[in-house]
Amino acid sequence: QVRLVESGGGLVPPGGSLRLSCADSGNISGVYSRGWFRQAPGKQRELVARLYRSGTTDYSDSARGRFTISRDNAEDTRRLQMNSLEPEDPAVYYCRYVTMGAADYWGQGTQVTVSS
Repeated sequence: QVRLVESGGGLVPPGGSLRLSCADSGNISGVYSRGWFRQAPGKQRELVARLYRSGTTDYSDSARGRFTISRDNAEDTRRLQMNSLEPEDPAVYYCRYVTMGAADYWGQGTQVTVSS
């Protein structure tokens, strides 16, 4: 069974940082992209950042310059370093894998809250 498990969410003040991690079950092959999405209450789920098989990255306008997506090969996890968090950033953050065979996997999400 394929599983994606996010961790690292929490409560930070404006301007603070968080690092999210996404661990997979290890039985996913042919992954085309690994990404982070978020969904705030009453809003649609949106792309935050994405790392392609080729190594290229893709960021939303909001995330560019503040967030960094990366891969930790030693721990086989994908991370999202989020700096300078703003009041507009609170949401449930989801990890998503898409394979070259068009399979689409999502994690259960981790809550990020920004408040003083």
